[in-house]
Amino acid sequence: MMSKVKFHVRKGDTVKIIGGNDKGKTGKVLEVNTTKYRAIVEGANMITKHVKPSAENPEGGIQETEAAIHLSNLKVVDPSSGEPTRIGRKKNADGKLQRYSKKSGEFITNG
Repeated sequence: MMSKVKFHVRKGDTVKIIGGNDKGKTGKVLEVNTTKYRAIVEGANMITKHVKPSAENPEGGIQETEAAIHLSNLKVVDPSSGEPTRIGRKKNADGKLQRYSKKSGEFITNG
């Protein structure tokens, strides 16, 4: 049985890209692929895709879409300061583990 791995990035988080061609850009995480350790960030790492005409898309042509970025190149943005921060986990008032910003100590709410 495989244990569930917890990542510092979740769907809906605002992240800053710290490496690669789009270094410095910020965006919202649209999707996280846990098996490949990658995430799709809104408006970042854009690629052009040639689409063949079909019944739904009779025009076909070239579409721009976001490609996945490795999780090591992403840092979650601190909700209070707007700066990238490392993530920790500690128990909240209800005794449930929750992610928090290592910079400000503030809990990170998803979305």
